[in-house]
Amino acid sequence: MIEVRFHGRGGQGAVTSAELIAQAAIGMGLYAQAFPSFGPERRGAPVQAFLRVSDKPIRLRSKVYHPDHVIILDPTLLGTVNCTEGLKADGFVIINSNKSLEELKKTFPDRNIACVDASTIAKEELGVPITNTTMLGCLIKVTSVVDLASLEEPVKHRFGAVAYKNVNAYARAHKETVVASR
Repeated sequence: MIEVRFHGRGGQGAVTSAELIAQAAIGMGLYAQAFPSFGPERRGAPVQAFLRVSDKPIRLRSKVYHPDHVIILDPTLLGTVNCTEGLKADGFVIINSNKSLEELKKTFPDRNIACVDASTIAKEELGVPITNTTMLGCLIKVTSVVDLASLEEPVKHRFGAVAYKNVNAYARAHKETVVASR
């Protein structure tokens, strides 16, 4: 089983990201769960979403406390939230950042890192700086949790006429992701 914790802010689409990957996994014949963790927070407040994907039925119903990977949609969370709490030693920090891997290694020493400038890609491909679908390309490149092609149908269903923009955004992020293993 692969467990992923998404960190974002309300309105950035962390919950949607987890749901889209879960739908893609189910479409591939896998088992999946996706669910949020937030209370009465408003737009812009820190939120978490969780994803589990397995080839066997998933019986757990708790938050993901020890994720295999974490995705950080908004790098401004780093000053307020411990995004790597509980991250497994061999897991990846998957981050939206325009910083170099060398700079990120200072923030995350002894961690595997994957990064992409999802904000720029989203602005250029979608016309808005919402990075949720863009970051899915990065997640898939690093983890192969689902096939990149399996994401297209859930994205089309969710976004309708503008789905192609989201497909372009995550495909581009998949190509532009840079990875540094410990």
